[in-house]
Amino acid sequence: MAKALPPYTMTREEVKRYMRKVFPLDERRLRALFSVVDNGRIEKRHSIFPMDYFIEPRPLVRITQEYREHAVRLGGEAACAALTAAGLRPADIDLFITVSCTGVMIPSVDAHLINQLGFRSNVRRLPITELGCAAGAAALAHAWQYLGAFPEGRVLALAIELPTLTFQRQDLSQANLISCSLFGDGAAAAVITGEAGSGGPHSGAPDSGPRILGAETFLFPESIDAMGFDLRETGFHIILAREVPELIRSRIRELVAGFLGRNGLTERDIAAWVLHPGGQKLLSFVEQELELPPEQTEPSWAVLRDYGNLSSASVLFVLERWLTERRVAPGAYGLLAGFGPGFSAELVLLRWPN
Repeated sequence: MAKALPPYTMTREEVKRYMRKVFPLDERRLRALFSVVDNGRIEKRHSIFPMDYFIEPRPLVRITQEYREHAVRLGGEAACAALTAAGLRPADIDLFITVSCTGVMIPSVDAHLINQLGFRSNVRRLPITELGCAAGAAALAHAWQYLGAFPEGRVLALAIELPTLTFQRQDLSQANLISCSLFGDGAAAAVITGEAGSGGPHSGAPDSGPRILGAETFLFPESIDAMGFDLRETGFHIILAREVPELIRSRIRELVAGFLGRNGLTERDIAAWVLHPGGQKLLSFVEQELELPPEQTEPSWAVLRDYGNLSSASVLFVLERWLTERRVAPGAYGLLAGFGPGFSAELVLLRWPN
């Protein structure tokens, strides 16, 4: 696995200062907004532009050009780093999955990177644009399904998100104001191999990552308006209902118990909880409902603290932290979970090698 980050950062205090400068809010509403920022447990986020640049309104055609340029650059950086770590070349990849929800480009970003980085011209492609924050987990699930049919295969999954490009200065809705304190830019990539595909002439990396044992998707009934984007003349306008954390809180235990039960496991069997850090309230509710000790959710809180919500890339950042900074016992199980528009949940069962 690998991640890539743009050069600029936004600290919590800088965000509050710019909120006061940019949004025409009365002091009471500003104080309430600052309280949300202070309680969000996000210390900094990354951005492809300095704050003075991206707060200025720009036409949609320019924002689209910026998305294309920076998605290709940042995605290429993450992809190359993951391939190098796996001891593979772009030409060794059989399926290239790309996910993003913060911009649109046709041809998709994978086509640009295939040409730039030297993938085979017959590499299979799967660009996913509309699963939002859940797409990082979904990419792993699609890789697992593909490798079930082609066990000799190698998959590259790449999540690229540039939510700062969706900033809307004139939108004073609570959803837009909250999103200004929540989302950050970044990219993450993972190499997933099948039973027969982990070795090869260019692979010198050990087969040390967890196995994917299963995956499921769940669409919450009557929740279509809970989360998403409206595309208007000025770009993407976020839809973010305040009920989203409660939606997850009300169903997460049932979803997890059902998924694990269908795989012959219970919550007590899970040693690594790889949870999408959608926000402090969402993560707190999941923590409470599943009765997880702090050490099980620390990687998710750390990603939220250092990067904010990176949409589809977030859960891959959390997985990368579990793989590089935490020791998981041989043979132990993990559960990776992402949540996104629809409203939906993506669950992936992992097991660390013996």
